[in-house]
Amino acid sequence: MQYPLISEYLAAIREANDNLDKLSHLVPVLDKYGEPYRSSGAFAVVFKMKDEHTGKCYALKCFTEEQEGRAEAYRQIAEELEFVDSPYITSVKYLEKELFVDSNCEDEEFPVLLMDWIEGETMETYIAANYTDTHAMSMLCYRFCKMAAWLRSQSFAHGDIKPDNIMVRPDGTLTLVDYDGMFVPAMKGQKSPTVGTKDFSHPLRTIDDFDETIDDFALASIALSLKAISLNPSLLDEYGASDRLLFSAADYIDLSKSKTFTALQGLLADEEARTLMSMFLLASAKKNLSMCSFRLFGLQKPKEEEVWSTEVTDEDLKNAVEDEFGVKYSKDWKRLLRKPKSLRGKYSIRKGVKVIGNGAFFWCESLTSINIPNSVTTIGNGAFSRCSSLISINIPNSVTTIGNGAFSRCSSLISINIPNSVTTIGRGAFSRCNSLTSITIPNSVVTIIGNPFYFWYGNLYNESKAFIYEDHVLFNKNKTTLIAYIAREKNYTIPNSVTTIGEGAFKGCHFLTSIKIPNSVTTIGEGAFNGCYSLTSINIPNSVTTIGKLAFNGCYSLTSINIPNSVTTIENRAFIDCKSLTSINIPNSVTTIGESAFACCRSLIRINIPNSVTTIGKCAFYSCRRLPSHIKSDIRQRFGEEVFEL
Repeated sequence: MQYPLISEYLAAIREANDNLDKLSHLVPVLDKYGEPYRSSGAFAVVFKMKDEHTGKCYALKCFTEEQEGRAEAYRQIAEELEFVDSPYITSVKYLEKELFVDSNCEDEEFPVLLMDWIEGETMETYIAANYTDTHAMSMLCYRFCKMAAWLRSQSFAHGDIKPDNIMVRPDGTLTLVDYDGMFVPAMKGQKSPTVGTKDFSHPLRTIDDFDETIDDFALASIALSLKAISLNPSLLDEYGASDRLLFSAADYIDLSKSKTFTALQGLLADEEARTLMSMFLLASAKKNLSMCSFRLFGLQKPKEEEVWSTEVTDEDLKNAVEDEFGVKYSKDWKRLLRKPKSLRGKYSIRKGVKVIGNGAFFWCESLTSINIPNSVTTIGNGAFSRCSSLISINIPNSVTTIGNGAFSRCSSLISINIPNSVTTIGRGAFSRCNSLTSITIPNSVVTIIGNPFYFWYGNLYNESKAFIYEDHVLFNKNKTTLIAYIAREKNYTIPNSVTTIGEGAFKGCHFLTSIKIPNSVTTIGEGAFNGCYSLTSINIPNSVTTIGKLAFNGCYSLTSINIPNSVTTIENRAFIDCKSLTSINIPNSVTTIGESAFACCRSLIRINIPNSVTTIGKCAFYSCRRLPSHIKSDIRQRFGEEVFEL
């Protein structure tokens, strides 16, 4: 049977509703270029599809080459796996003549394989990014061995165990994919459709080897390799690669002549390494591990990794060590603390560093390039803020946290990747990155602190299920919190689902002239409208109870505002520097007016402060020059001179 080209499959998937039969309810998930998201291998192309009714995503595998007996094999595999409840395996469904493709082939309808979509990355990719991180590799080895023990206890086998066929989910869980070579009991006595991948298969394996033990050698080889890399990452640089790990097919033919095998014998002081080495030697001699217990894969779970602080104290700097460029590190070389004034051009952070401290490269205007090793887990607050000559940056797959203002005001930055390891992005992380045209939030991100994108108007792409991005506005997943307004529209109506206008949500939106806030909103967060200097008026609904710090700071054009009688607290600097604000009515519900709440409101001529107000903070009315003397006198009598003094 002749199969379509990938380009022909792509055209068919674009119109999936018309071209799919039983699966016509699925639509393609689009990448940031507006094309169906896909990945391709040697024999197939896989599309990411979504059921819009349930929100569930699937992998739709379309074949590009023939495999004899594929339909019957997948029928048997589906029956075997139907009742297997494990994160290590995903469900499969083979559908014959499911997809119509306009191609030059004789047939018009082609089979597809439907599987659950697995979020994450291949183990090959994960290893390439994290192999120098000993804790990450120790955890990977531990999780792989748990999977190996489980798989050896089953009556089926995968058939082609290798890093490229193992997915690492965002939470670290492993899942096997690509079941083209799978053995299930119903296939007993048949020939194997594959002999596996040579760098992971026993050198004597043939198509006649087809039973529940065919994974054993690969499991033993990979487990030993992962353990060795976790003990000595340089072994991968010297002897291997992320796609084949430490051993090659040539090593297996004669281990006595293998440089890799010789190097690994230097690790046998480690008890777990000895156990895995013994299993590997047994599998090498027998082609399987039928003579040993699957429990031998039971490694000890690595201890939780130590947490290094991003805070940089005077004591830290006093006790710091320096590299040849004058960059200061902590004594253990795990924390990068501070750059020298003289640093310029390109710089490579030392391998093994865990955190880049707060403000480490702050205002390093001559820094043009930075190389971050894949040992780094945290980029601290303001770490690269105001690095105005920094053009591009590659964040390694080890990083989990990007701190507040980490790349703010990097005005020359045109390219940045956020890897699928990052779980947290801080407020203002990419603020004022005026040359940066696009940012993608990966699916690993579950926490966004405030608005990372204020004073930025590029193209935002969201792949995380924790958030919704529509019409250039970012919300949490249930649309109750408005996180970031990135549009350039002058007028905006907040959806009725929103209860919280998040911290800095509209910060720097100088295009915005008017906004409608629904009655569903109860909280206006800190700095929510900070810097909206074209905003002329705003009506706060009577559902709002708190106006946060700096909420309307710098709203220069705001002439009037209605504060409803639901508000009890006006927090510090809420209306500071509202230069055009002439009058304000404070309702009887308000009990507290924070420090500098109306400071520098130089046009303010009318304000009433009801008896309900018991506390007014320092400088609340500082530089309110046009406020009549009788009003000032009344306020002084009730709350003291300090409300006017700096």
